[in-house]
Amino acid sequence: MTTLKFSKYNSKLNKMAVELGLAKSAVLSLDLPAGYTCPMANLCLTYANKINGKITDGKEQIFRCYAASSESAFPNTRKLRWHNFDLLRKLDTKSMVELILNSIPKNAKIIRIHSSGDFFNESYFNAWVEVATLRQDITFFGYTKVLPYVKAFKPANFKLIYSFGGKLDAQLDDSTPVCRVVSYSPKSACIESSSDDYIKIMRGESFTLNLHGTQPAKAKACA
Repeated sequence: MTTLKFSKYNSKLNKMAVELGLAKSAVLSLDLPAGYTCPMANLCLTYANKINGKITDGKEQIFRCYAASSESAFPNTRKLRWHNFDLLRKLDTKSMVELILNSIPKNAKIIRIHSSGDFFNESYFNAWVEVATLRQDITFFGYTKVLPYVKAFKPANFKLIYSFGGKLDAQLDDSTPVCRVVSYSPKSACIESSSDDYIKIMRGESFTLNLHGTQPAKAKACA
């Protein structure tokens, strides 16, 4: 059976595992192609061509998505993410649930849903809700620019934060946890360790991230 490929060599997630006292193989991510699976992306919208990795920036982009830059630079990374998307986008919710469950490594304890990509449609989001409901032994977390999914019902082991810079920014209210990208400053309120964002997301707290990754000359933060 062809299964999804979970990312096991993400340096940030490896450091996070160590900080949380877990084996590196217990903290994983399920990744999709940046841009192509991000229906609400705006200020960071970036695409890396599936075949040659050539970067295309979105019309209203003010900073480049770090995930698209990594896809451009590393063909194997791009291939893995497209493998996952090509499998998932053909399926209904029930079939996606089955595929995800059959693909999760046995020793998984924490899964970041998308260090690249986003929930490309409601059926796919609902599949993850069902997976989290069935796998209470695993914690699921992530960022999304699809605001309704942050507020939607999810089991306690599944938490999302809204990633500012999307098409739904104007609909935000004070009750919604938000992550904003800011220009780098040693004195900024940005998270400091690899597990900080995970902890804050699970607590439903807002935070900032430093602008990172390969950026065009015009890039600026969206604080």
